[in-house]
Amino acid sequence: MTNRGAHTATGISPDLDSPLSYAVAEQDRATIAMVRRAIEHREVMLAYQPVIQTRRPEQPAFYEGLIRVLDETGRIIPAKDFIETVEMTELGRKLDCLALEMGLQALLEQEDLRLAVNMSARSIGYPNWMKTLNRGLAIDETIADRLILEITESSAMHMPELVTVFMEDLQARGVSFALDDFGAGYTSFRYLRDFYFDILKIDGQFIRGIAIDPDNQALTKSLLDIARHFEMFTVAEAVESSADAEYLAALGVDCMQGYYFGVPTVHPQWEAKSGSGRKTA
Repeated sequence: MTNRGAHTATGISPDLDSPLSYAVAEQDRATIAMVRRAIEHREVMLAYQPVIQTRRPEQPAFYEGLIRVLDETGRIIPAKDFIETVEMTELGRKLDCLALEMGLQALLEQEDLRLAVNMSARSIGYPNWMKTLNRGLAIDETIADRLILEITESSAMHMPELVTVFMEDLQARGVSFALDDFGAGYTSFRYLRDFYFDILKIDGQFIRGIAIDPDNQALTKSLLDIARHFEMFTVAEAVESSADAEYLAALGVDCMQGYYFGVPTVHPQWEAKSGSGRKTA
């Protein structure tokens, strides 16, 4: 039986018999064309969001660089609008290369910056990505200690043995690793024991409304216990209210990230010397 929801490696459904399938395929084509055009014209950028220390909320522990592209009209398009469509294609690998290149450049220009850059585990075997990393780390010996590579839980679990070796090699050079979207449903705890991630970022679905949601409270407490058992630093994602922030602080979360503390911006504070207003993305 044909699965009408299944996508090919290009992200486009092969079955166009139904209006819904046709609409999805057309949307995927448009998304792929937009991302390809942005890459070709280097209309790609990072939006920076602070990850604050729970005990010192005025002081970011580090920033996360979130990939953005421009469409033909110049609008800034967030990753959630295109990343799933291109993540398994070569366009996804090229985006990872550009994100890493821009992140390394920011670290080179800002000596006190610590930055997390997202990557898919699928980019580990992509030669240009590793060339970009080695070139950046060779320029400044302090960059490795200030670079955090974020790998999504879903992509890490697709190739755990490769990820484990990759992490061990780079951790020996000073690079840290964060497991993104922790708790989203993919983790084998056997692999979590073997991975030795430095940071676990708890998925936002467990954080939103946690101050009044007993289910999220119980689940987040369990995820924190797991992180502490493996001696991993914890970050709560998608913190959007003071009530949630206060509850998480009482739980002992190490850091928090979300709109309550700062929106992603393509004009971070270290670039805001001109006095112009920030553009958010």
